[in-house]
Amino acid sequence: MSAINGKQNGLYSYDSFSGNTKKTDSHFLWWCAGAHQQLLKDYPSEHTKYAGLGGVLLATFVLASLSAGYAIYSVFNNAGWAIAFAMIWGLIIFNFDRFLVSTMRKYGVSTRKQIWIAVPRIILALLIGITIARPLELKIFEKEIDTKVAENRHHKILLNDSLLQAENKTVLLNAQQERSKLMERKSLIEDTLHRLQQAYIQEADGTGGSLQRGIEKLTLLKQQAYNIALQQFTPELQKLSLQLNYQDSILNNTAANNEIKRKQYEEAVTANVGFLERNKALSDLSTQESSVFWADLFISLLIILIEIGPILSKLIMTVGPYDIALAKTELLQMATTVNEMRRDKELLFDKMNGLYEKKKEMSDELTQRISSLQQKHINNELDRWERGERTSNDKMAIDELLKKIKNQYDFKEENIL
Repeated sequence: MSAINGKQNGLYSYDSFSGNTKKTDSHFLWWCAGAHQQLLKDYPSEHTKYAGLGGVLLATFVLASLSAGYAIYSVFNNAGWAIAFAMIWGLIIFNFDRFLVSTMRKYGVSTRKQIWIAVPRIILALLIGITIARPLELKIFEKEIDTKVAENRHHKILLNDSLLQAENKTVLLNAQQERSKLMERKSLIEDTLHRLQQAYIQEADGTGGSLQRGIEKLTLLKQQAYNIALQQFTPELQKLSLQLNYQDSILNNTAANNEIKRKQYEEAVTANVGFLERNKALSDLSTQESSVFWADLFISLLIILIEIGPILSKLIMTVGPYDIALAKTELLQMATTVNEMRRDKELLFDKMNGLYEKKKEMSDELTQRISSLQQKHINNELDRWERGERTSNDKMAIDELLKKIKNQYDFKEENIL
């Protein structure tokens, strides 16, 4: 029923007092609520109710879009992809919520049955709410998460260093042990040569040995012993130096390779801070600090409540004239459809029955004509036999003639049309 001078169904609306007869802009919210707009226009008392329900559904679209956009941006770091996916995901969630709300009926359904019908819808909305809530929580605790991510990154680097040390532990241990043996042998030879050198020097200046200065013979003997030992140990010292250089190269190369691997791992860990890493950081914060846990919990519950809000709103809404009119419209449409189906079925039955009767008449007529034709041929055969018009070779007994007639003119009932 259209409005005349602001009056609808005998009731005065807000426009009738304000002098504004222009249509309101709440039709979009009605559409969001999944309402039958043409039917809802006839019931002004229901306009605010369904506009509010549409607003709640629109809020789920906004939350879903923000959540998906932030999650994709944290992974790909691309604003274009984030906006595109945010719109797609928001529309998917919005359409799903709109479907759940629009399929719930109020009139003619008991409260217990409404709750039973709403339970699976609430479970689905709860799962969607949890999915939406997490990215928004990551954005809310972004600064704290950045600090925790840096701490986790440091722990990962330390763990990687210990793993690198364990990986090359055998090589480093063997090289160090071999180097220690070589250094021990080199030190022993150098000490021996040093003692021999000091012996002839002290003998020459009178501070050692015979404690008499200027005894050339003893000095020369001790100097000769030093020279012989030096000549003897020089090849071994050269070999020891080469072996020490080789072991030092092993240690230095291993340390250099470890440092390269460490820097590569550090760069990879620093560059690959994505959604899962930030999610882990938030979980660690919630475990370590009770304040973060409770704040995270209440924010999650709030977002989940907003997501299941449309279902709860539809569930607690009282039955109004629009619900009754909608039920009436649907029942009339169903009744009309059922009546049309019944009429179509009756018409088909009548057609089939008429076709059957027609086929029966044709079959009876055909059977009668076949019987008459058989009777005529049988009488002709009997007359010829009685008059003896057959040749001698065709003469036969009456029993044989009857048998022949039966075989020749018999027919089966299933062959009749």
